[in-house]
Amino acid sequence: MQFNVKATKRDAKGTGASRRQRREGVTPGIIYGAGKEAVQINLDHNDLYHALRKEAFHSSVLSIDVEGSIETAVLRDVQWHPFRQIVLHVDLQRVDATHATHIKVPLHFVGADVCPGVKLQHGLFSHNVTEVDVKGLPAALPEFIEVDVSALEAGSAIHLRDLKLPAGVELAHATDADKVAASIFMPRGAAEAADAGSAEGEAKA
Repeated sequence: MQFNVKATKRDAKGTGASRRQRREGVTPGIIYGAGKEAVQINLDHNDLYHALRKEAFHSSVLSIDVEGSIETAVLRDVQWHPFRQIVLHVDLQRVDATHATHIKVPLHFVGADVCPGVKLQHGLFSHNVTEVDVKGLPAALPEFIEVDVSALEAGSAIHLRDLKLPAGVELAHATDADKVAASIFMPRGAAEAADAGSAEGEAKA
């Protein structure tokens, strides 16, 4: 999904100026990185708020139009009001089409309702990770990674190293490849019932 963001340059700086702009429906932000000078910007709060509610906005390369000058960046940080649905500030980092960058990408798990561990063995599906840090050229970075768990059995797991990543994309260096992404576990009561049933069957035999 392509996100085009409109922004204007921000001349007024300081806490007082930012507070005044927020009252006017404007959210301050900054675009930095790629060896260029940082640019202070203003964004329409309502447009930004609704964009932030879309999962893909957090994992996409954004095209930001700053008064006719196009900046390509990814979202790095969002500051929210402690108890109100107000975006206080956003940090955007420039990306270069010819250089790899890293970004957090959400995981979409599919097949949990039909996997043997759930459907036949009455286990419970559990996912320990909701997003993963990956690295690649901006054009290769996915909006999300689909994780097929339809073959999982009770007691088995999928680790981050098992994820099927798009061509040209790899786990970022700081990512623990051995970390469990999803697993099927047996509830305590179900496990005890299974053991009891097994023992009863052996006794009858």
